[in-house]
Order: sequence, then structure tokens, then C-alpha cells
Amino acid sequence: MVSVKSDMKSFSGIAASPGIAMGRLRIVDRRRAVVSEYPISSETILHEIGRLVQAIEDTRQELENLRIRLAETTGEDNLFFIETHLMILSDERLSTETTEIIRTGLINAEGALRRTLHRYRETFESIDDPYLRERISDVETVIERILRNMNNETVEPMPQHEGQIIIAAHDISPADMLQINRSNVLAIITEIGGRTSHTAILARALELPAVMGVEGITDLLFDAASVVVDGLSGTVIINPDQDTFQSFLSRKQHYEYVEYELLKTAPLPAVTPDGHSIFLRGNVEIPEEGASVLAHGGSGVGLFRTEIIFMNRTYMPEEEEQFSLYTAMQQAIAPHLLTIRTMDAGGDKLLDGMDLIAEANPALGLRAIRISLGTPEEFKKQLRAILRVSANGPVRVMFPMISGIEEVRAAKKLLDEAKQELTYVRIPYDTEIKVGIMIEIPAAVTIADLLAREVDFFSVGTNDLIQYTLAIDRSNEQLSHLYQPLHPAVLRALRRIVQAAHGAGIQACLCGEMAGDPLYLPILLGLGFDELSMGAGSLLRVKQILRRCTLGRATRIAEGCFVFSTAAEVKSYLQSQITFDVAESID
Repeated sequence: MVSVKSDMKSFSGIAASPGIAMGRLRIVDRRRAVVSEYPISSETILHEIGRLVQAIEDTRQELENLRIRLAETTGEDNLFFIETHLMILSDERLSTETTEIIRTGLINAEGALRRTLHRYRETFESIDDPYLRERISDVETVIERILRNMNNETVEPMPQHEGQIIIAAHDISPADMLQINRSNVLAIITEIGGRTSHTAILARALELPAVMGVEGITDLLFDAASVVVDGLSGTVIINPDQDTFQSFLSRKQHYEYVEYELLKTAPLPAVTPDGHSIFLRGNVEIPEEGASVLAHGGSGVGLFRTEIIFMNRTYMPEEEEQFSLYTAMQQAIAPHLLTIRTMDAGGDKLLDGMDLIAEANPALGLRAIRISLGTPEEFKKQLRAILRVSANGPVRVMFPMISGIEEVRAAKKLLDEAKQELTYVRIPYDTEIKVGIMIEIPAAVTIADLLAREVDFFSVGTNDLIQYTLAIDRSNEQLSHLYQPLHPAVLRALRRIVQAAHGAGIQACLCGEMAGDPLYLPILLGLGFDELSMGAGSLLRVKQILRRCTLGRATRIAEGCFVFSTAAEVKSYLQSQITFDVAESID
């Protein structure tokens, strides 16, 4: 395992799934299909279009067969990605644009398909949201399958019985992930991909360490070499020397001990030493994440983002398709609560199925509830699907990007119409379904007391709230240092939101990134939030701090934060208080 030569190499990538693994590297050929672009004559246009159509159909059948096979071996819970890929395959844009390129450009089908992919990439690269931007990986996977079918290329299968190995490949699809033999595969490394890709999500759900975006890792010279994968820092070491190996071994042992201790708290209640309880729930995008939320002690889902079903398609999803997705999510976390946020897309988030005009400033444009209210029939499809799922277990509905009372009342009116339509055809639903809104715009903070009279709960989206409050584009690297969750303006906004909610007798929840950072737990607890929702991987660490910090202590810490004038001062104070609480575990 340890190299005695001086040929150690270090690579840096994206920490996609936590954990540390050591083993032998196994390079799996997942290189892109070789695509040659060449001119064709007008006489062969129909032939090339026919090749494209046949390859798309072959790929569709391949995915259908894969869905059947994986359903038998892994169950239905982890197959949503196949539905996503079938949806991409059915996108008319994929075939019509490629066909048009063949006709007008007089080039072969493979070259035309590659040009279509390039157009997709340009579109996705303009998206600010990292999760939605990462969806280009799904498009690439589908087009890669089409290209291989077009050229009758086969793909090397995932190794099944080769001892303790770490797989490295140019890319690993979600289907590959589900076919991995967990008894002998210790970790994965890819040359492309990111933390929000479906493969990364599955890796975290399977608790398989993963580092992605590691260029050059599939060099065949490294095959069978000793390798260390650190999914915590995004580091990969080939042929580690003795000192490096021992260092990572100690780090691995410490991490696994901490995880072991943390997992003991998974079944324990989220309650402070002085008996105050709050809800810790998960933020999810796909049903595959449900099991991970429950395994990490989450009591259901506080934010189910539904945007993925609206992305990258030329027609809007029908009610049945949405119902199927929401049902899969509800079943994955049953019998716990599922909070479904209605479509929060538009502007920089792709909605090809709607005739939207390009905007100079999409973050302040037509998006989220504004689109939904402007397309009431499409909105009611989603509302009916959500209502139908509510008949099977506890479900809440949540409207995003609310800026005024009129929007809330208009959304609730459409929800009432959806209820009436279901009642008319005798389809059951929860007649008392809870309705909430996202508080993420300064206007909503200012009138929070008025909004609280209209709904059953608030959920604070701190990502956008911080961005809008501080006028900071969180995707702009030049301004990243100004994106400050502990800015006094942000803390005062959070305090006002909780006070307004509790003044009206409703719950104050928070589902932004702040919820998943243990450093912020004393502030959020002390301010009085009733629920925190976060990524599954953060649940246990936040619960650990919660169970060591009394409500009285948290309240004093939160009050102390308002003494300071800058985010840096607040952070320094908070770090000193957190260290004290965790180290001593006292009031």
C-alpha cells in the first residue's frame, strides 16, 4: 500500500462525498465516445437523420431495460435518475435541433449531436444555481449513450469481484453507481462532475467517499497503484510515501471514530439539555436522498426542491408525472413530514417549456411564484399533484419568493381551486394541508407580521435573503468575501422574522445553508427557530451541538451577537462560545 519510491503524486478535486479510503486504483474506461465530424452530401441527409432517430430509440430501450434490471436488484427508490434521463431523451429540442444542424450544416449525425450538446452547455453555464448548473451532467450522460449506440460502441462494465479497490474513471453515471459492489469498492474518483451531480448525491447516500473533477487521474500508468482518497478535502494521493500514508490513516481513523459516535445520536431526539426540542429536517432534490436523511436522524424533509422536473424540456410536466415524483419522495421518508416547495425557477433557471423572454437581471425578474401565478393552469397541475400526495402522509406546501400579501392570497386561491377540482372528481387529499411561504426577500421581512396572518409557517431561505439584503451576487467570486451570513443586517432580519411568526402563533423554520453549519446553531436556536432543514450530511453535527447547548445558553449567545457591529466581530465571538460549549458540554 505504501510506496517506498519517490513517485508520490498529489491531485486536487472536489470533495463530493465525505470519507477517507485507501486501496488499489482500478481505472475503468469511461472515456467520451470518439466523435468525428465530417461533411455529407444532400443525398445522405435522410440517412444521417435516420441514424440519429434509431440511436435515440435504441438508447430509450436501453434505459427502459436498465430500469427493469435495477428495480429487481436495488429496488425502485433509487431509479429517479433514469426517469430524468428518459425525460431528456424525450425532449424535442434534442432531436429537432440536431436534425436541423444535419440539414443546414450538411454534417454527419455524430457531429451534429456534439454541436447540440455544445449549445446545451452554453445554456447551462449561464445558470447561477450550482445544483441546476450541474444538471448538464445528465444531458451529457444521455448524449454519450446515444453516440455510443450510433457507433455500436460498448462500455466496460463496473468491476465486481476484484478485492479492495478504488475506481477511477472519466465519469461514472448514476447507473454505474447502483451497480457498484459495495463490498469491494472503497471509493470513487472522476475527472469531471461536481458535488451536486446525481452521482455525487448517490455517493453520499451510499456513504461512499468520492472526489470529482480530478483531471488526469485516469492515466493508465496509475492503474493498480496505491491510492488514498480524501473525500473531506478533495485530495487524491497516488503512491503515498510512509509519512503521508500514516498521516491519512490517522485522519481516517479519527473521522470514522467521530462518525461512529455521531451515528449514536441519529435515533436520539433533537432536544437541548434543558428539554427544548426543535425539528431537524433534510433538504432534498431527488427521492434517492430520502433514506440518507432518515439514516442521519432527520425527522422528514423541510425542503423538497421540485425544479428538476421542470428543467430542460420543451413541454411542462403533466400532473401525473409530478404526482409520481412527489409520491416517490413521500414514500422514501414515510411516515415523516414532507415539505414541497412549488416551482422556484425561471430567469436563469431553465424553463424551455414556457415562452419566457430573456432578462437582463434574472435574479430580480420573472421567476418562482411570479411565473406560477402568471400560468395558473400549469400551477394548478403542480398543486393538484401535491394535494393528492398529501392523502398518503403528512405533507406541507410552500410558496417561494413571496414579496407581498397579494401573491400569498392569489396562490392560496389557486390552491383552493385545485382542492375543489379534486373534490369534484372524488380524489382524496388532506383538506387541512399546511401552507407556508419562503421568506427570502427584504420586502417579506419588512411585512413579516402581515404575512404571518396569512399562512401556517415561515421558512427562511437564507441563501437568497443574504444575497438580496446585502446586494451581493453569491456566484460572483470577486464579491464572495462580502457574502456574510453573520452580517448585523442579516441577524436583525432573522430576529424580526421569528418574532413576527411567533407573534402570530405560527412556526418559524429555516432551510438555507446557515441551518447546516454547526457554528450558527446557537444563534438560530437562541433566536427561537422551531425547525432547521439542511443537507443530510450536516444533520448529526448540528444535532450534536443542539444536544450540548441549553436553550438558556443559546439565547444569551444570540443576544450577545447583537452587541457587535461587523460580521467578523460576531464570528469571532460566536467561535469562542461554540468552542466553550462543545469542549465542556455544560450550560
